[in-house]
Amino acid sequence: MSKFINNKNSDSSLSSSLLGRLGGATMNKEIKEKIIQVCNDKIAKKGENVGLSFYAFFKNKNDNPKLLMEVATWWIETHQLDHFEKAVKIKQMIKAQPSPSKSRE
Repeated sequence: MSKFINNKNSDSSLSSSLLGRLGGATMNKEIKEKIIQVCNDKIAKKGENVGLSFYAFFKNKNDNPKLLMEVATWWIETHQLDHFEKAVKIKQMIKAQPSPSKSRE
């Protein structure tokens, strides 16, 4: 299980259905804060209409492929977002995303 995503289901295998796992998943506070920070930075630099992809939240080095896959699944399968979306929209969606309960941390 990623340190950034908490799943209701304890199966951490990537071979299980990621869509099913993320359907009941909540993003950890740290990744939510990172996504909001990146959105805020992009909006401040390029304005309200700036778009971004889920890759914007990760370094060019793929040092956490599981987290990348989980965020990509949240973006592509769970919410069926386009490759590029407005940073304002992503920020609003992340803020509306429930935080994990203390019992699951």
